[in-house]
Amino acid sequence: MNREGTLTADATISAAGMRIVRLLVGRPPTTVASLIRVTGVTRTAVTEQLNELVGAGFVERRIEKLTGRGRPRHLYSATNHALLLLFASNQSQIVPAMWQSILEVGGEELVQRVLGRVSRALAEHYRQRIRGTTPQRRLDEMLQLLREEGSIVEVEKDKEGQLLLHRRSCPFFSMFDERTKAVCCIDQAMISEVVGAPIRRTACRHDGAPCCTFELASRNGK
Repeated sequence: MNREGTLTADATISAAGMRIVRLLVGRPPTTVASLIRVTGVTRTAVTEQLNELVGAGFVERRIEKLTGRGRPRHLYSATNHALLLLFASNQSQIVPAMWQSILEVGGEELVQRVLGRVSRALAEHYRQRIRGTTPQRRLDEMLQLLREEGSIVEVEKDKEGQLLLHRRSCPFFSMFDERTKAVCCIDQAMISEVVGAPIRRTACRHDGAPCCTFELASRNGK
């Protein structure tokens, strides 16, 4: 996890860790001793798994002070990130269904209005933490924020000196719908609004490219 407590792209979970997550989800905070009884494995094994899960952001640990002379003990509970982990595959069904419903209710116009509002909301999330006064400086600061949140992004200059942003990871991947591809507009509009300059998509992972690539327009607009 980063300093703001958000889950990063490096967070992983083993089969043994997933078993513990499933035992914790939807139940009151529990102790190591309780998990040992349920799993039937050693204290060392349970403790190691819990430490990894806490570090990855899937489990929360807090101290409970007992009455009398009893020593404080640790209680463990699953986080919201664990819930997202368990039901990540469902998003591939639910999200496209939501986009299709919006399209059926309000047509393409409503879809575009929703996309516009989402883009502006995300842009504001980053813009209020950026102090740069030039597009390139603002882009650099935005990339740092994205990396802190776990995104894998790179920037380079092409042969003509144009800045290229490579979105190697995609925060909207689970929202993609092959029928409309509408969600692809969110990233482009959001980045453009934050850096204060036009952004052009030059490659898209859904068209066969390794990742989505955006080009920051030069001063002359090309």
